[in-house]
Amino acid sequence: MAALRRRIQRHAGATRDGLLPAQPEALLAALYRHRGLGEGAVNQPLELAGLLPPADLKGIDAAVELVIDAITQGRRILVVGDFDADGATSCAVAVTGLRLLGATEVGYLVPNRFEFGYGLTPEIVAIAARSAPHLLITVDNGISSMAGVLQAQAAGIRVLITDHHLPGAELPPADAIVNPNQPGCRFASKALAGVGVIFYLLLAVRGRLRDEGWFGAGVQAPNLAELLDLVALGTVADVVPLDGNNRILVEQGLRRIRAGRARPGIQALLEVSGRPSDSVVSSDLGFAVGPRLNAAGRMDDMTLGIECLLAPDPARARQLAQLLDRFNQSRRETESLMHEEALLELEQQGELAAEALPVGLALYRPGWHQGVIGILASRLKERYHRPVIIFAQGGEGELKGSARSIPGLHIRDLLDAMATAQPDLIRRFGGHAMAAGLSIADGDYSRFATLFDQTARQWIAPEVLEGIVLSDGILPVAALTLEVARQLRYGGPWGQHFPEPLFEGEFELLQRRIVGGHHLKMLLASAEGGEPLDAIAFRFDLDQLEQLPNRLRLAYRLDLNRYRGETRLQLVVEHWEAT
Repeated sequence: MAALRRRIQRHAGATRDGLLPAQPEALLAALYRHRGLGEGAVNQPLELAGLLPPADLKGIDAAVELVIDAITQGRRILVVGDFDADGATSCAVAVTGLRLLGATEVGYLVPNRFEFGYGLTPEIVAIAARSAPHLLITVDNGISSMAGVLQAQAAGIRVLITDHHLPGAELPPADAIVNPNQPGCRFASKALAGVGVIFYLLLAVRGRLRDEGWFGAGVQAPNLAELLDLVALGTVADVVPLDGNNRILVEQGLRRIRAGRARPGIQALLEVSGRPSDSVVSSDLGFAVGPRLNAAGRMDDMTLGIECLLAPDPARARQLAQLLDRFNQSRRETESLMHEEALLELEQQGELAAEALPVGLALYRPGWHQGVIGILASRLKERYHRPVIIFAQGGEGELKGSARSIPGLHIRDLLDAMATAQPDLIRRFGGHAMAAGLSIADGDYSRFATLFDQTARQWIAPEVLEGIVLSDGILPVAALTLEVARQLRYGGPWGQHFPEPLFEGEFELLQRRIVGGHHLKMLLASAEGGEPLDAIAFRFDLDQLEQLPNRLRLAYRLDLNRYRGETRLQLVVEHWEAT
């Protein structure tokens, strides 16, 4: 919660006075309209029958042929994953799904972030070749792995790429590529996460095997909906847009989890996160389960996360989930220290005020942890509302950077422009509109930081740097109830590009106190009357504490606060302004 260069602005579809209906169904209908859904969307169930067909994916037929040949001939398949939550869930979906479909020789390999970096590199291919796979399937990576694909094929290994990242000017010469973002693909949803792509491939393989009579001769046609808890987790954790197709995938996965049908690994991760599985929503996956899974790849080796997701029994899953929870605590401590050091660095440079900051903000300290730089970039991007790139040592005279952007600036395209302007500056880069990764030479940091700021100033209009807090409008006092909060909680799934409802209102600050070191607990009275309301602002900037006036205009979410067996209404404050 911060007042720095932000202002509340209502959705274009809000009424002139901004007042929303108090009745839950009418309220949800208004919120859906703000997010681009038409009349009746509230009553349209998010069922699997509404999914886009796999046949629309370019390359799906060739990919299916490769997989079916490997399954029916008993050939060895090796899945090459990635070291984030999308990569881990993609790997678990691929391994589990292929086995369900009858594959007898399936293994996986995931690069260690600190030894090999991202993607299907020649070094990873060399390791993969030791197990002599017939078919290598990438999940959540591979679309830019030119050298790795060539090396695999030279070793006699067939390569199937499944990915969702934006391709470069040239595609790798794989035997088949399935990626909704490759040129010429007519699949309507370009927002599939990597886990969604491999799930779609498995659906297509099952359909073809069924048509060819594979099932029934000792092999049962599997229910691939069993994989949807993994698909939901990976989709939410990768923060891809929740378009209509992704909302179906996520909602169906959440329903399975709430019904007690989650696999042991996800159930264990929910337990160590303190999130009851029978009431789980997308934010629980995004803010509790996803970070613990990601912590394996950030602090150690994502193999541990994948093994947790693949664990067949609750005892083993719980053991691994507890280990991931400890990794996550270590990640938090490292992130907190790096955040303090970043703010100190900016203060020493005299740039702590937003007006003095570079438009494109790059920071580097030699001791920063490579696995946490993406989180730090996100924190600073949220605080200062500008594109941020954080660098850490990558070994062998190289710095690795993680970039996060703001709406209105496509960070991968900006990096491409920088690479065109100075071809010797960026060694490697890739990503999408809001996030990217890159590598530069250790000695080029200052030159990079200068060019990044200069290019960002050319690309970003000044008004884009003013953060907009997009409000759905004003909730009447009659809607500030537990019942409405419950309806909103399960009215999603909410997420990227389909954001959780955010409301505005004027309140009197009755009480305040700091809890947990940096969260602000408040007792508020609505300007419209009614009972006092509990509220909390997470990660409150303590420097602003004395600036808080007695009367506030707030942007907030309605939430349920469960504590010691009691559930109470709570406002989660995202932004404040003086009235």
